Amino acid sequence: MDLALAAFALAPGLVFGSFLNVVAARVPLRRSVVSPPSACMSCGTQIAWYDNVPVLSWLVLRGRCRSCSAAIPARYPAVELVSALLVAGSVWKFGLHSEALVAAFFCLALVAVSATDIEHGIIPNRIVLPAAAVVLAAQTALRPSPQWAIGALAASGFLFAAALLSRGMGMGDVKLALLLGAMLGKTVSVALLLGMFAAFVPAIYLLLRHGAAARKTKLPFGPFLAIGAVIALFWGPQLLSRYWSLFHLH
Repeated sequence: MDLALAAFALAPGLVFGSFLNVVAARVPLRRSVVSPPSACMSCGTQIAWYDNVPVLSWLVLRGRCRSCSAAIPARYPAVELVSALLVAGSVWKFGLHSEALVAAFFCLALVAVSATDIEHGIIPNRIVLPAAAVVLAAQTALRPSPQWAIGALAASGFLFAAALLSRGMGMGDVKLALLLGAMLGKTVSVALLLGMFAAFVPAIYLLLRHGAAARKTKLPFGPFLAIGAVIALFWGPQLLSRYWSLFHLH
């Protein structure tokens, strides 16, 4: 039953993903996400509704603007697809319950943050801080416990300390950790560990390929934290349990 509900959730997930593309493009520029309507970033021509269908329009147009033939980045359909899959995954994991709504909101916030960090190299306060407040309030209301607030403070404190010691981490990542901890509670440690490991792989690749010059390459950390957070959201308790079981004596 949950699988069928998850399939139905794909369509609204695509719509939300389309909106997140607008958020990622406009919020860093401090533009309204509501007005004016979507337009080509190159020629300014307003996009017709039939050219604004998630994923499908990009495929039909072969990734080009109908008016000026400027390339439309593959990021747009990617954001839409990832959003749809995460919304559907939230419904599949948590069923048709309030937990699924909070999980879907959390995932969509991560997509918006990741797209913005990749595109502009920043994690906007206007996205991450309100999202953290909403998630913290929702989690505390649904499952009353201090772990959500403690997780938020502990995760952000840990990354704040790391930011003081590292030149590659910014305060945006610290604020993103607030959101992760508010949603994940005690399993936020899984998200942070996996996020750092995921970022370690391309960092080593860049270092091997470019040597010392790789230190000047800015690698957005937000998307890697988001990957770790999604894994922790769906499988965090199991992973944490297996980790602690390694220390049990038999």
